[in-house]
Amino acid sequence: MLDFFISPAHAEGGAAAGGGIAQIVMLGGFVLIFYFLLWRPQAKRAKQHKQLISGLSTGDEVVIGGGMLGRITKVTDEFISMEIAEGTEINVQKNAVASVLPKGTIKSI
Repeated sequence: MLDFFISPAHAEGGAAAGGGIAQIVMLGGFVLIFYFLLWRPQAKRAKQHKQLISGLSTGDEVVIGGGMLGRITKVTDEFISMEIAEGTEINVQKNAVASVLPKGTIKSI
């Protein structure tokens, strides 16, 4: 009577070995895609930013993450002092620096 609702399972002669290999290859493909499209570029950007942060020195003109730009007046281990206007200095974390500008950029703006 239950055969009407549930079809009986029929065992096949052998296990499909090709299905397991295909799944492993597919998983490996996903790992490669994840590595080349997400992980590697992010690690490369982080390495470049770390080099940028370690190369900061007094007199560099920088832009911080919020878009504010200024000239570095003092560099410590974790913070920089940045002159954003004549006589106005702010302290900013080094990690907030987005890029270093060419010399003379502030005067040309």
